[in-house]
Amino acid sequence: MSEQNVEIVRALQPPADWDLVTQFSDEAAFTAMAEAMAPHVHEDFEAVGSAGVESVRHHGLVGLREVWLEWLEPWESYRVEIEEFADAGSDVVVLTRDYGRRPGMTAEISILAAAVWTVRDGKVARASFYPDRISALDAAGLRE
Repeated sequence: MSEQNVEIVRALQPPADWDLVTQFSDEAAFTAMAEAMAPHVHEDFEAVGSAGVESVRHHGLVGLREVWLEWLEPWESYRVEIEEFADAGSDVVVLTRDYGRRPGMTAEISILAAAVWTVRDGKVARASFYPDRISALDAAGLRE
């Protein structure tokens, strides 16, 4: 069952060449993405993002957008490359290398980040985003 969970989560990840600033801020782009994701997302889906030392929770795909827009606010461009999927039963840890560029910068900054996606009843019920890999691995019980 958990390999199936990895495949469900893998299918929902953005292509590496997507600029997430555009994807989440542009109404038409977000609507198209949300329509494609909707059949794979649980009705009580929750998106959790890190805001300093606190977590912020939002509900539904609109909530996913809110979490990302909060994170993307200081960035002019931002993209994510998936490095690895780690099976943790009903959770799937997605290890990423994120690249962002702030206004006035010519070079991208690289960030090692991660997310924990929780699958329930064959659909994604939660996506929790972490600015570091250790926190995500801890949350999924994959680090001792």
